[in-house]
Amino acid sequence: MLCRLMFIPQPWVRALALLRDASGLSRLPPAELDLALRLIRRARLLGRLAVAAERAGSLQQLPGNAIDQLSSARVVAGARVRSARWELDRLDRALVDLPDVPVVCLKGTAYMLAGTPNSAGRLFSDVDLLVPEEHLPAVEQRLRERSWIAKDLTAYDDLYYRRWTHELPPLSHDERGVEVDLHHSILMRTARLKPSSALMFAAAREVPGSRFKVLAPIDMVLHAIVHLFYGGEMDDALRELVDIDDLLRHFAATELGFWEQFWARAKALDLERPAFYALRYTRELLGTPVPDAVVLASMIGAPSAPVLALMDRLVPRALFPQHPDAPSRLTEWARLLLYVRSHWVKMPPLMLVRHLSYKFYVQRLKGPAEDAASAAA
Repeated sequence: MLCRLMFIPQPWVRALALLRDASGLSRLPPAELDLALRLIRRARLLGRLAVAAERAGSLQQLPGNAIDQLSSARVVAGARVRSARWELDRLDRALVDLPDVPVVCLKGTAYMLAGTPNSAGRLFSDVDLLVPEEHLPAVEQRLRERSWIAKDLTAYDDLYYRRWTHELPPLSHDERGVEVDLHHSILMRTARLKPSSALMFAAAREVPGSRFKVLAPIDMVLHAIVHLFYGGEMDDALRELVDIDDLLRHFAATELGFWEQFWARAKALDLERPAFYALRYTRELLGTPVPDAVVLASMIGAPSAPVLALMDRLVPRALFPQHPDAPSRLTEWARLLLYVRSHWVKMPPLMLVRHLSYKFYVQRLKGPAEDAASAAA
């Protein structure tokens, strides 16, 4: 049951219920159905809803325009899956002469390869790969030789990626345009938390018939958690919380000892704080069945009472996309504050001030970006 202490915009109460039980779609009045579909589309979950409605047998009971929207979402999601699989095939071919380099798929492609429930109807936007840092130059060189090219970046942005972040500047093939992100960690070098990539590589699992691996189940959940609470952008925040909920439910049912090992793994990877937040908000907002013993153990990752009170006000409000007909200024502020927080926990104060000042200068004042290259030095 959803916690009444948490803020959930009223239209989203119904939308969340539909995401969990799509059979209710056919019982909605036309105006409520239209709003629910628009909200869920904004959360990039319409393809997921379409799959759930088809499985529940309620798709064909809907009005024609609703069927068209959901069917279209399924077609788009299917096309994205084919595109992602083809990109992995091309990447496999490009890296054929680096057979000993472990390459782990992250996020959407990992869900696709692992067949987790949240992969159904999912929109893929890019391919994220985790590669040991010592092998990144060789992997990048191979991809560049085979027509993957970097976006046009300012000197500042290129330096920022290579010196401070956990990934290289994005690459995309000059014919297909699918973005490939090469990571060596799941958090920036400058972040306060230091999850060990070596531990993650050691536990990564083979994918039958593929040279690519996926993270172990608990690590996959923890990476989804990190991406939500440390990623910065909140446009896909609700979808990412739904991902976490799906993964927790799925692995709890399919992986022996999942919950018994969960918190020890979060501690080993130095991810207790974000894991605490994720368990708290999935339980309260989505009703995720987390065992009491794990909830109790997670309290060691809780922040101070004032910080938690602030997060309880900001996170639930920022998670939900804006209402298409009645946008909220409070939601905008909540998202802005969480964006700043995500950088605060990833960068030292002076670096954060310089970085945000530079971004504001370029995006709002449209100054000459190249002149700011020295800001990262």
